[in-house]
Amino acid sequence: MVNASQLCRFICGTVIGFVITTQLRYMLLQKPSCLLSPDKISSNKDDLPNKEFCVEDVVNISNLPEDKKLIFVGVMTAQKYLDTRALAIHNTWGKTVPGKLIFFSSFSSRTNHSLPLVPLKSVDDSYPPQKKSFLMLKFMHDHFIDDFEWFMRADDDVYIRTDHLEAFLRSINSSKPQFIGQAGVGNKAEFGQLSLQPDENFCMGGPGMILSRDTLRLLIPHIRYCLKNLYSTHEDVEVGRCVRKFVGIPCTWSYEMQSIFYHSFSGEEVFTGRLKTKEIHRAITLHPIKQPPYLYRMHSYFYGLQSQNLRYNSLNLYREILDMENLLQDTKPFSNTEQLLHFNTSILGMKPALNKFNPTNSDETLVWDFISKHIYSSGSLNPKKRLESYQQLAVNDVVMEVMEIINKYSKQRGRVIDFKEILYGYVRENPLFGVDYILDMLLTYRKYRGKKMTVPVRRHAYLQKAFSQLEFREEYTQNNQPSSVDALQTHVNIIVPLYGRLENFKRFINNIENVCLQVGEKIGLAVIFFESDGEDATESKIVFDDLKRKYPTYDIRLIAAKGPFSRASALEIGAKAFSLDSLLFFVDVDIVLDLGVMERIRLNTIQSKQVYFPVVFSEYDPEYIENDSDLPYLSEERGYWRQFGYGIVSIYHSDLRDVGGFDTSIRGWGKEDVDLYSKVVRSNLTVLRAADPGIVHVFHPITCSPDLEDVQYEMCWGSKLSSLASQKTLAKIILSNKQKYLTNR
Repeated sequence: MVNASQLCRFICGTVIGFVITTQLRYMLLQKPSCLLSPDKISSNKDDLPNKEFCVEDVVNISNLPEDKKLIFVGVMTAQKYLDTRALAIHNTWGKTVPGKLIFFSSFSSRTNHSLPLVPLKSVDDSYPPQKKSFLMLKFMHDHFIDDFEWFMRADDDVYIRTDHLEAFLRSINSSKPQFIGQAGVGNKAEFGQLSLQPDENFCMGGPGMILSRDTLRLLIPHIRYCLKNLYSTHEDVEVGRCVRKFVGIPCTWSYEMQSIFYHSFSGEEVFTGRLKTKEIHRAITLHPIKQPPYLYRMHSYFYGLQSQNLRYNSLNLYREILDMENLLQDTKPFSNTEQLLHFNTSILGMKPALNKFNPTNSDETLVWDFISKHIYSSGSLNPKKRLESYQQLAVNDVVMEVMEIINKYSKQRGRVIDFKEILYGYVRENPLFGVDYILDMLLTYRKYRGKKMTVPVRRHAYLQKAFSQLEFREEYTQNNQPSSVDALQTHVNIIVPLYGRLENFKRFINNIENVCLQVGEKIGLAVIFFESDGEDATESKIVFDDLKRKYPTYDIRLIAAKGPFSRASALEIGAKAFSLDSLLFFVDVDIVLDLGVMERIRLNTIQSKQVYFPVVFSEYDPEYIENDSDLPYLSEERGYWRQFGYGIVSIYHSDLRDVGGFDTSIRGWGKEDVDLYSKVVRSNLTVLRAADPGIVHVFHPITCSPDLEDVQYEMCWGSKLSSLASQKTLAKIILSNKQKYLTNR
C-alpha cells in the first residue's frame, strides 16, 4: 500500500516536473533572440566561443520614439567593406534614418568600430549572396516585424536621402502589401535568361528595395522554398520572384521610380564630378558609390543644400520683419543693439528686385556684363573673353534652380519644360544685395496629358541670388580659449636662400627687423648662404652678424650651402634645421612684409590640415610707370597679383616631410615651387590660396639663363614679361608710338 508520505512525494515530483518541462518547452519554442557577439569572435575562424549576446545589444529600440519607428534598414555588406563602405554609411546618412539601421555580414565578420553589426549564422561572404539576402530579411521579420512599418534591403554602396525617404513613405499606405523600388527585367545580355514571365519584374537591389510589413509577413514563411528553388545568380531577382509568387505583387511598375531610386550605369566614376544635376536632386537613393570619400562628399553636398534652404527661410523671415516694421511705423528711438538689428533687417529684408541699389554718382553705377557663348565686359582689361569655369558653374546653377521652380507642379499639370540653351543674358554683382541675372532662355514645352504637343518657347528670367547674413565661427581649444590665441604663440621660422644680391639682402634684413624683431614677434630666421664672387659675400656676412649681435635672444642662423645655387636645395637644407613640429615660412630676399603677415601665417597654416600659399603682389618695372606718386600702392598700374606663383609658402615641417619635401634635383631658377604645390594638392592637406596685401615682391630685373631646362626657361620668360607693365600701360605705349611700332613691323 502507498502511504501518505509516498503519495505526497509523488504529487510534488509531478508538479515540479510539469513546471520544469513547461519552462523548457517555452524556452525552446520562443523566437531566437541571441547571436554570437561580433566583438567576441576570435581572429581564428575555427575558434569561436560559446558566449552569446542578445540582439538588443546591437539595436536597442526601447528608447526609440514612436514617430521614429517608420523604417528598418538592413545594409548587406561583407567583411572587407566593414571598415570602409559600412563605416562611411554609419557616419553619414545612417545617423539620420527615421527608424533603425543594421549591417548584415558573414558569421565570422568582425570590426573594431562600433557598428550595429549582425553576423548571420551559417552565412559566408561568397558571391552570389542569395542566402545572405534572404536570411537578412528573415532576421528583420523574426525580431522587428511588429516594430516598424517598412523594411528596406540596401547595398553598402548606396546613398539614401533619409529626409526625402521619410516624406515619400509617409505618403504611402503601409497597411497594404507593397514592394517598392526601381523595376528591373535584366540587361540586354540577360533578357530572357532570368526565368521571368513577360509581365514579371524585380526590384533592383543596388538602389534599394522596400517592403511593407504585410509583404514581409507573407514572404518569410516561404524563405526555405525560395532558397531551394533559385533560377539565377542575382539575389535581387530571386527576392522579386519570391515576392511575386507568394505575396502576389510585382515591383512598382512606375517610370518615376527610375529617378527616385536612381541607379547609374556610368561605371565607378559616377558621382565623382559635378553634383548639382537634376538626376541627383530628384533622387531618394543614389547608386553606386564605390569609394567612401565620395559618399562623404555627397553627404556634405546635401547638407549644403539644407543650409541653403535655411538661409533662404532666414531671408524670408527678415522680409516679414521689415514688412511689419513698415506697417507699425514705430518712431521710438533704437538702442545700439536695435540699430544693428534694424540695419541688417533693412538690407536683408528687401524684396528681390533689380533696382534695390540707387547710386549717388557715376562711379557707384553697377555695370552689366553681356553674356552669350562669351562674356563682354567693360570692366575687364580684355573686353571679350570666354566664361571662366566659376562663372559657367554659377550660370548653370541658376538655370537649374529656375527649371526646378518652373517644373515644380509639372506632374499635376501633365507637362514638362526642358532647358535647351541660353540665347543671351546680362549679369552684374551688387556688393550689398547679391548677383543679378537677366537671361533669355530657349526652352522646350512638352505636354503629355490630353492633347500631346512639343513646342519651342523663349522665356526671360529676371533673377537675384541674394546674399545672406554674414556668419563666422570661433573655434575653442580644450582650455576654453579661442584657438587663435594658441596660434599667436607659435614661432614662425623664416627660411630665405641667399646668393649674391647684397642690396636686396640689406633691404630684406631691415624689413625683418622693423616688422618682426623690434615688435617682439616670435620668429626664427635661417639664411641659407651660397658663396658668390666679389665682395657681396663678405658684406652679406657682416650684415647678418650685426643683426645677430643686436638681437641675441632670437634664433638667427647663417647656414652655409655647398655647390651651385639651387633654391630647392636651399629650402630643403633650411627646413631640416628645424624640428618636425616647427612652422616654416619660405620666402625670398625680394619680398617685403608688413606687420600683419606673421599673424596671418599662424592662423592660415594648420598642422596636418592646411598649407598657406599666399598670392603675392608683384611690382612692375618702375621705368614704365607714370605718375608713380599718384597711384595707390596696390593698383593695377603699379603691379599685379602673382596668381601662378607658389614660391612663398608656409607649412609645418612634418607636413613638408609627409608630401615628400622639395625636389633637390631641380637646379637653377624656378619649377621647385610648382612641384611642391602639386604634391600638396595631391595629398590630404588643404591648400589655402589668398591674396595677401602684406607680401609684396619688389621689382628686380630678371635674367633667364639659356642653360635652364626648357620648362624652366619658358617659365622664366613668362615671369619676366609679366613683370614689365600692365596691359593698360603697354597699350598706351604702343598707341603713343603707333607710327614707330608700324614701321618696326
